[in-house]
Amino acid sequence: MLSLSHVLTLSAILFVISVIGIFLNRKNLIVLLMAIELMLLSVNMNFVAFSHFLGDRNGQLFVFFILTVAAAEAAIGLAILVALFRNTRSIHVDDLDQLKG
Repeated sequence: MLSLSHVLTLSAILFVISVIGIFLNRKNLIVLLMAIELMLLSVNMNFVAFSHFLGDRNGQLFVFFILTVAAAEAAIGLAILVALFRNTRSIHVDDLDQLKG
């Protein structure tokens, strides 16, 4: 049986990996988007763990809304990535300033 500390430790490890991914790789937009998604999923794991161990379903409902926002963020991020690649043939974050209208 998993305790709350096991789940929170795993969530903290995932969060730290995503923060390291953001700070170490600031060039590739795909890796940045994946790191942000990993960060959101680690936070969602905390909400689900506390919801389960406290016997309250509000945390799971909040996770549903976070996943909805994360899906919208991924769709917008990928649309920006496609526009960047069409204009510059590159997916580096430094080339984003060329998209100014």
